[in-house]
Amino acid sequence: MITRVRDWRRGWHERSKLQRIDLYTRITLCTLPWIFLVTWGLLPLGKALGRGAPAVSLGAAFLAVNAAQCVLSNRNVAPAFAHYRGTEPFPRQRLRLPAVSLVVLTGLVVALAAVGAVDDAGMSLLVLDLPLAFTTPYALIVPVRRYLLHCALYAAVAVALMAAVGAPGRMLFGSAFSLLVASLLVLVSARPSAWSLTAMWQAEEARDMQARLAVAEERLRFGRDMHDVLGRNLSVIALKSELAVELAQRGNPAAVDQMVEVQRIARASQQEVRDVVRGYREADLPTELMGARSVLEAAGISVGVEGADGPAGIGAPAAVQAALGWVVRETATNVLRHGDPRHCRIRLTRTRDAVVLEVENDGAGAAASSGGPDGGGSGLAGLRERLGALGGTLGAGPAGDDLFRVTATVPLAASSRARPDGRAAPSSAVASVPASPEER
Repeated sequence: MITRVRDWRRGWHERSKLQRIDLYTRITLCTLPWIFLVTWGLLPLGKALGRGAPAVSLGAAFLAVNAAQCVLSNRNVAPAFAHYRGTEPFPRQRLRLPAVSLVVLTGLVVALAAVGAVDDAGMSLLVLDLPLAFTTPYALIVPVRRYLLHCALYAAVAVALMAAVGAPGRMLFGSAFSLLVASLLVLVSARPSAWSLTAMWQAEEARDMQARLAVAEERLRFGRDMHDVLGRNLSVIALKSELAVELAQRGNPAAVDQMVEVQRIARASQQEVRDVVRGYREADLPTELMGARSVLEAAGISVGVEGADGPAGIGAPAAVQAALGWVVRETATNVLRHGDPRHCRIRLTRTRDAVVLEVENDGAGAAASSGGPDGGGSGLAGLRERLGALGGTLGAGPAGDDLFRVTATVPLAASSRARPDGRAAPSSAVASVPASPEER
């Protein structure tokens, strides 16, 4: 016994607050029919003891059937809650035996009234207990209108049967009033309790869903950061490795220098990956502009950078610079990866309330045939998410004369939506930024 109590206490403390409230509500609804059985159902039958064997037999039968009805009610509370919450339908066959028990109880009450085993006041209390066990789960299964209609019909039938056996008018009035009160009492006890629990469980499920979405969003952000960090460096490593192979095949000692540079970029990539994992890395626009120039020129592409000294001079917020730094990194990677460009121009300007970055390169026809900067990858989609979180936009497409242009616009007011670590806070603007058909 002591072990069971300890196990029960341990199980209670291991439950969450919501689980405790749920259990407390269910236990309360299961206990109420028993409380009414030993009060309203038992006390009026005390006078039947002195009114002959038939009255005693009917009273004992009423208590036995009423106890069985309470047991059935307790078994149906949990499925009724599940039905009310919409998690699983209530098996209708579980109502057959309780309905039969209710019919038997009604017949016993009518018989008690016929033999005069209970006086008028006692009959009113006895009738109060009559439908409680059955209606406790039933109120959660059917709609309110149907429940009230069925209770009214049942009250009318029960009162009519009592009138048929010669019950006095005062008893009939008290019984009708008691049946209606009992039906309403169950309704205002069971359904609000179930509604409150449903609302709390839905709120709990919403919090769980929010947590799962936050994890999914963080995974997408991490994947996007890994793409942005490694994309360009891996392209440069591949390019320099090919150059080193060609130089080595020709016996040119410059191949060693190229492999040393590959080693340096690989080590830098390792550090950048560590920084991304730790959540500390953020793109720096001036650094990315200089890095893009050196990488593209190393690939034999003529690069013109306008406004390279502008980020600090124009007073762009740190969040704006960080977002545009990712744009420079991704577009430089795409220029290296797609097509066969010979010239690239990067221009940074400021309007009255926004900073505009344009990256333009030739060889758009070749880029389109090979997938292009706006191909099926996730690079520009990730940039749209970054800029969209700051209220910015990203446009990419042919600009005429075999040119391809990427234009990023970020409002200067974006700093107000930046988080303390420099990243953009989530915004509904992300959903409003259209993605290209390929990215979908």
